[in-house]
Amino acid sequence: MAIKRALFNYVSVSRYSSTSLLKTGDKLKQTRIFSTQDLVDYSKVSFDANPLHLDPQYARDAGFSDILVPGMLVASFFPRIIATHFPGAVYASQTLNFRSPVYVKEEIVGEVEATNIRGSKDKYMCYNNTGVVVLDGEAMAVLPTLCPAQP
Repeated sequence: MAIKRALFNYVSVSRYSSTSLLKTGDKLKQTRIFSTQDLVDYSKVSFDANPLHLDPQYARDAGFSDILVPGMLVASFFPRIIATHFPGAVYASQTLNFRSPVYVKEEIVGEVEATNIRGSKDKYMCYNNTGVVVLDGEAMAVLPTLCPAQP
């Protein structure tokens, strides 16, 4: 099976069925709520012990309403969306712009749109349940097939 390259722009919901091939304009979407335990687990694996992510009082003293979800933990949501629909996908590159804080127990929506098949780079975004963009950038993934799996 030939390896295909696809780029993703995080925008809206899927319009394809499990029997169709991925096309430019097709969209993927997932939601996620990060828990305090997710932050503790991430801190252990990443060795990121920033008190903004673990200490509510420290976060409030710094001007935030609660502890923050680490930006890289939020960014890990994008390869998850791609791999859910395309098992075996290789996440090849990514750039990130952290636009707004993400808090524990806040629903985050990650949306992916295929904007260029066999291209170089395109844009994506992630937003919270009030529609505020919290993260955007560019990504490229190498897909084992253009036929998406059912998530």
